[in-house]
This record gives sequence, C-alpha cells and structure tokens, in this order.
Amino acid sequence: MDRNLTAISERVLAFRNARDWKQFHNPKDLAISLVLEASEFLEHFQWKNEKEMKAHIKHHKDDISYELADVLYWVLLISNDLDIDLVSALTKKMDINEANYPVAKAKGKHIKYTELE
Repeated sequence: MDRNLTAISERVLAFRNARDWKQFHNPKDLAISLVLEASEFLEHFQWKNEKEMKAHIKHHKDDISYELADVLYWVLLISNDLDIDLVSALTKKMDINEANYPVAKAKGKHIKYTELE
C-alpha cells in the first residue's frame, strides 16, 4: 500500500479506535455512512447550472474538500474492516476499465462500454 495512503489509513483507524467506535461499525452501517457522506458532497452541486457550480466551488472549496475527505474516511474504514487492499483493487479495476474502454473506441464518448462499437 502507498505510504501516504497507509499513513492516513492508520490515522483514521487510530481516531476510531481511540473512541471505541469499532463496535458500531459493521459493513452495512459503514456503507450507509459512505453513501450519506457522498450525498453531502453531492449537495454542493445540486440544482446549480455550470456557472453557479463554478462560483460555488470557488467560494466553498474548503467545505467541498471536507465532504470529499469524509467520503475517503469511510472508504478507508471499510477497506480496513473488509481487508481490501485499495491500491491493488484500484489497479485491477483500472485494468478492467482500460480493457472495457479502449481509447480507440471510447475517446470523447460517454456511453457504457457495452454500447461501444
């Protein structure tokens, strides 16, 4: 695992463990927390057109970054508790994505790989 990812994972775990919160963490509730935080991140963009989003991002970048950090917090806890090596998982998933979306077929398109010709 990348040293930086390891360091932040260790800090997240230390934070949780110092508060004895692991007892409340099961995969279902961790997944719910992840989705709730992702929804809070998404709220920053809801109902805004492109111009409004750019202005909002400019004036609320810290708040947006904290919501994204909250998402990462839960991802790191889930990966720890389920014994998932995120770097390895992402590497494998990127291999799959690269196979499903070859540049020659997917460049400039926003369709699912099953629809690429």
